[in-house]
Amino acid sequence: MKRAVIYARVSTAEQAEEGYSIDAQIDTVKNKCVQEGREIICDYIDRGISGKSISKRLQLQKLLEDAKQNKFDEVWVWKTNRLARNHLDLLKIVDHLNKYNIGFKSCSESFDTSTPTGKLLMNVLASIGEFERETIVENVKMGMKQRARTGKWNGGLVLGYKSVQSEDDENKTELIIVEEEAATIRLIFQLYSEGKGLKSISNYMNSHGYRSKKGNLFSIITIKEILMNPLYTGTIRYNLRENWNEKRRRGINKNPIIVDGQHDAIISKELWDKVQEIYSQKSQKPQRVFAGSYPLSGILKCPVCGSSMVAGRSKKKNKNGTCKIHRYYYCGAWRNKGLSACNPNAIRADEIEQQVFNRLRKVLSDERILIDVVKRMNEKRQNTIKPLEHKLNQIDKSLSDLENRKNRVFELFEESIIDKQTLSNRLSKTSDEMSDLILNREEILDKLKSHTSEKIEFKVVKHLMHTFNGLLENSDFDKKKTLLHLVINKIIVKDRKNVQSIILQFNNAVQKTIMGIGKDEPSDDDSSFFSFSLEI
Repeated sequence: MKRAVIYARVSTAEQAEEGYSIDAQIDTVKNKCVQEGREIICDYIDRGISGKSISKRLQLQKLLEDAKQNKFDEVWVWKTNRLARNHLDLLKIVDHLNKYNIGFKSCSESFDTSTPTGKLLMNVLASIGEFERETIVENVKMGMKQRARTGKWNGGLVLGYKSVQSEDDENKTELIIVEEEAATIRLIFQLYSEGKGLKSISNYMNSHGYRSKKGNLFSIITIKEILMNPLYTGTIRYNLRENWNEKRRRGINKNPIIVDGQHDAIISKELWDKVQEIYSQKSQKPQRVFAGSYPLSGILKCPVCGSSMVAGRSKKKNKNGTCKIHRYYYCGAWRNKGLSACNPNAIRADEIEQQVFNRLRKVLSDERILIDVVKRMNEKRQNTIKPLEHKLNQIDKSLSDLENRKNRVFELFEESIIDKQTLSNRLSKTSDEMSDLILNREEILDKLKSHTSEKIEFKVVKHLMHTFNGLLENSDFDKKKTLLHLVINKIIVKDRKNVQSIILQFNNAVQKTIMGIGKDEPSDDDSSFFSFSLEI
C-alpha cells in the first residue's frame, strides 16, 4: 500500500471572502485516497498564506524536506493551485518530488506525473490555471484603478485615517479621520513649514512620544513620505509605484492616478503648497561635499546599538579665525531617527581608519598572527554550530505556536465568533510576527551553511590574503574602499574609539572576485572555493 500525504492551503482572502475551507479540502482528498487504496500518513496545512511565495509556506517547506527522507510515496492535493499558483514554481516542486521518486496527485485534475502524458497534462492544466489567475489579477487591478479614478480609497494602513466599511457597499472601505493621528500629521506639516528639517522633525516627534501607525519610531523616510503624500489634502493618488516585488521604491510610475478623493482633508491646500515649495527649494541645493572620503561607512558599527555608522563632519574655529574640519562617523540610527533611537556616538574618522588599516596590514603581513587567527576560527566554527541549531529549533517551535494560533483564529471565524475585520487584524499581527521569525530562520540557515564542518586550510587563507593585500596596497582610494566593503562584513568598536574586532567574510563570490582580479590566479576550479569568515 502506497503511503500518501495531503497538502492543503488557503489564503486569508480566500478563507474570508470566497469560502474555501481547509476541512473541505482535507475531507475531499482523504475520501479520494481511501478509494485509491492509499495509506494516509499525515497532513501539511498552510493557513492564511498566499500561494505566490513558496519560501513563506512553512508546511510546504517541511513537506519538501520530508520528501528527501522518503517518508511518503505520494503527495495529494485538492487542486494543483493549492500547491502553487505559479507554473514555474509548480514544475520545481514536482521535479523535486520526482527526484526522490515521489508521485504527485490532484483530486480535481486527472493526471499521473510518473508518465510523460501525465506530465504534459499537468503542464497544460497549470498553464491554464496561471492564465486564469493572471486574468483575475489584471481584472482586480483594473477595478482598483477605476475605484481610484472615482476618488475612493483602495485600502491599506495610513496614519491619520482608519478604513471602515462603506455604508453603500459592505465589501468596500472608506477613509475616516482619526483625530488624534490627524493632529500628528498637522504637526509634522506645521514644523516643516516653519523651517525644520526632516531629521529635526523625526527627532522631535520621537522624543515627544509620537509614533507611526504601527507604533514604530519616526524615521527621516517616514517623515518625507508623509510630507509628500497628497492624501492628506483630500486627494487620491494611486499606482505611484509599479512592479513593487521587483523594483521596490525604484519602480516609479510617471503617470499615477491623481484625483479628488471622497475622504476629508487633514491639512489645507495652502499648507500643502507651502511645504512642497520649501521641499522643492531644499532639493535644488547642492549636496554637501565632505572634505575627505569615508571608506568605513556602512561597515563600521555603532558601539551602542550596532547600527551602521555614516559619514559626518564638524567645524572647529581656531584662534586665528580659520576653521578646521574634522571627519567623523556617526550612528546611522541617530542620523535617521534622532535621539530616541540612539546617540550620535561620534568616532573620529582619521583615528579609527588608521586602526583598521594597521590591523589589516599586521594580519596580512605576519604569518604567525594569521596562523593563530585561522586556528581560532576553526575552533569557533565547531563551537558555533550547536547554539545555532538550538536557536533554529526554538524558532521552529515559535512558528509552530503561531501557526496553531492562526488556525484557532480561523476556527473562531468559521464559528462566527469573530467578524471578518477582527480576522484580518489578528492574522495581520500574527503574519508580521511569523515574517520576522522566518527572516531570522533564513539568517540562521545561512550561518549554518557558512559554518560547515570543513576545516579552513591555512594555505588557502594565506594565498587569498596575499592576493588581497597586493590589491589593497596597489589600489587608488576608490578601489580600496570597494575592496574593503567586499571583504569586511563589519567592524566592531569598543569604548567608542578603539577597534575591538574586524569580521572578514569570504564567500564563494568574494573569493572568485579577489582571485579573478589578482595577478596570480591559481585555478579556475570553482570547487576550490568554500565560504568562511575570519575575525581579526
